[in-house]
Amino acid sequence: MTGTVPESISTEGVNGGVGLTALLVAAARAIETHRPDSLAQDVYAEHFVRAAPASARWPVHIRQVPDGDANPLWGRFARYFGLRTRVLDDFLLRSVHTGGARQVVLLGAGLDARAFRLDWPPDCVIYEIDREGVLAFKHQVLGELAATPRAGRVPIAMDLRADWVGALTAAGFDPAAPSVWLAEGLLFYLPVTAETCLIDTVDRLSAEGSALAYEVKLEKDLLAYRDSPLYTATRHQIGIDLLNLFDGEPRPDSAADLAGKGWSTAVHTPFHFTRRHGRGPLPEPNDALEGNRWVFADKPRR
Repeated sequence: MTGTVPESISTEGVNGGVGLTALLVAAARAIETHRPDSLAQDVYAEHFVRAAPASARWPVHIRQVPDGDANPLWGRFARYFGLRTRVLDDFLLRSVHTGGARQVVLLGAGLDARAFRLDWPPDCVIYEIDREGVLAFKHQVLGELAATPRAGRVPIAMDLRADWVGALTAAGFDPAAPSVWLAEGLLFYLPVTAETCLIDTVDRLSAEGSALAYEVKLEKDLLAYRDSPLYTATRHQIGIDLLNLFDGEPRPDSAADLAGKGWSTAVHTPFHFTRRHGRGPLPEPNDALEGNRWVFADKPRR
């Protein structure tokens, strides 16, 4: 896959704020893709990075980073995103291939190219919900690359604070059929009430046999980690202040809420999967990843 993306592509949705973090994750996925011991492959990621002026000079290969893996941002943090990508890829594929669900909903889909790069069952449908500007940028880049989805793909240009449920069901989603839900790197940015509402809504729309994965942070005081190497490097090297973007309210216990609604839940640290896969971040002092948790939930059949 070669070629550059024309300057006519609109970058309105990814030129600042939370939209810019989608480019950060894309750069991390590009770096992971080029590693000899790669955990996840995303051949589209570097094209997103190169298409946006804000990220055009960011590295897409670890050899482009002067201090390599010693760099907190492009080494450790990028490896974190690579690990997260692999773990959530595995969750989605396991849920559709062994769980039998055929509708997948990506909440805050960002520049996720899973519809194009994963091995989906032929009758699977992927619903991608995100803001119009983000999806427009994504569509244009993938269109210039003549990328073809490997399952049915239904983009839904909708802010998750608006009536995304109505848009999702109007697009063909069936609440009576099992579904798989993913909220990757989303809940950090939502107010507590919005997170609670989203989890309640997913429960209401999920038939028995459905599955859900999402990421949360448990720190009581995010600012205690302001001088963490991950946050400092991200601010200084690419101008993204994640702590200004995260919602600072104490987070709800959404996993407990789901368990109370009859879901079976498992909560893991990222380090659990580092040890399982043999690569990825491990705990360190003043660690901005200390409070991160990956939650997996299943709504059992009765």
